[in-house]
Amino acid sequence: MAVTLAGKKALITGANQGLGLEIARHYVRAGADVMLCARTKTTMCQAYEEVLALSAPHQKVLMECADVACADDVNRVAERTLSDLGGCHVLVNNAGIYGPKGPVESLDWSEWMHTIEINLNGSVLTCRALVAHFKTQAYGKIIQLSGGGATAPLPGISAYAVSKAAVIRFAETLAEELRGTGIDVNAIAPGALNTRMLDEVLDAGPDKVGQVFYERSLKQKSEGGAPLSRAAELAVFLASPASDGITGKLISALWDNWECWPEHLDELCGSDAYTLRRITGRDRGISWGDK
Repeated sequence: MAVTLAGKKALITGANQGLGLEIARHYVRAGADVMLCARTKTTMCQAYEEVLALSAPHQKVLMECADVACADDVNRVAERTLSDLGGCHVLVNNAGIYGPKGPVESLDWSEWMHTIEINLNGSVLTCRALVAHFKTQAYGKIIQLSGGGATAPLPGISAYAVSKAAVIRFAETLAEELRGTGIDVNAIAPGALNTRMLDEVLDAGPDKVGQVFYERSLKQKSEGGAPLSRAAELAVFLASPASDGITGKLISALWDNWECWPEHLDELCGSDAYTLRRITGRDRGISWGDK
């Protein structure tokens, strides 16, 4: 699908490695100016040099080291994005961590809450910092990265699961708040990626993450996992004018035919398909459980 981000300016969090870095590569190749943001200076500098090397002479590639869980850091990055990048059209909330692993009653509470602060609060803070700007220009794209914890229980990784489910409901809620303003808010389910987070699960072992999830992760490691490029292509699509009007959806990079969605925009916007919803008994052929 041929899409362009020429003239678009994007802030990408967690852009120093993994999927965030892959999205940055794709955005620059598609013509966007980018502000890269992450906490760790060493890897951020390395990622910056790599993305800069992909850019054309007229493109801007900037970086800021910041903690998305810190409101002051987030506001600083947003302000510099608007001033030095010259504006912002796209926000990609990619920064996230797995957090502590094991039974919830045995976890370090400060580590559990820190996961919520990064994965959930970090997403809310970045949106708060840029929504007013998006409203002023009557245009904006907010792209939230999801994860397996958003749609299924993850025993042993409770903070991650809770935070990812929460960010999806936040994205759906924000999409409704912003409906009609020219600002689209969507979430990406990228698939099972072979990144540092997978290595964390394997290092934790089956006693903490459960035998089933551990064995599934081992299989994923050996088979290669989902390609980073597919989720990055979806992130490009959602940042482009091709996706205008698609909002409030949780989109699977691998399993949804999102390239053709613009052809069915009216039907899509009038449906709760591709959202988080309660499954009733009747949805599963149980007649006695609900009216």
